[in-house]
Amino acid sequence: MHSNIRNYITKNWVLKLVSFLLAFVLWLTLIPEEKKSTERRLTVNLEIHNIPPQMRLMERPPQTVDVTIRVPNRLLPQISNVNVHVALDLANATVAQTQYALSHSMVSVPSGAEVKEIFPSQVTLKMEMTREVVAEVEVDLIGDLQEGVKLIRAECIPSQVMIRGPESKIKDGMKVKTIPIDRSRYTESTELQADLLLPDSDLSLVDSELKVTVRLVVEIEESEEGQENPEAKEKAAAKKKPPENKSP
Repeated sequence: MHSNIRNYITKNWVLKLVSFLLAFVLWLTLIPEEKKSTERRLTVNLEIHNIPPQMRLMERPPQTVDVTIRVPNRLLPQISNVNVHVALDLANATVAQTQYALSHSMVSVPSGAEVKEIFPSQVTLKMEMTREVVAEVEVDLIGDLQEGVKLIRAECIPSQVMIRGPESKIKDGMKVKTIPIDRSRYTESTELQADLLLPDSDLSLVDSELKVTVRLVVEIEESEEGQENPEAKEKAAAKKKPPENKSP
């Protein structure tokens, strides 16, 4: 029995092998084009969506991940890292959770393509609760006053602002400074708008549209003879004097 089977297989084996190969080639040829597919591996963006407003993302996951997809050959020209991406939804994130799985359903691919693998299959990130605190605003003055000019006071309006940030960066009694203001430029009282410099890049103003006004109150000192310092007075007057109109 076994001898008959062996003889059947080995008899004319060359002819049988050629026939099998021809049948296989014919089968490949007759497969419809839309059923032919190829696997492609892409490095795509990992997008972060729906961070809870009361939380701050402190340690970000990698910006890209590798995705392997199977796609019909006719769709290959449409497949690139422009129209394939992975979206991680953090709407239900918690401070305690640091590991997040990446599933096939998170991958956006053109219709007809199939996700086969994501690498890495999970990412690490760190969330932190945010906190708000009232901070005093200080005027950051640089430079020296001109001779004969005295600074009576420098104040900010408003004198306090509300700042927001992750709990680890917020401290009671925090202060916020204005951008540096050169007092040597002023010989009379003035008001100007100034931007604020927060003590940490993870902090932000609760009111992002807030404008701070700096008020500098100065006066001209009197000389020993009881007269105003002539040099400072002359410079102050020159600032107030309107430009002369030149006749044609």
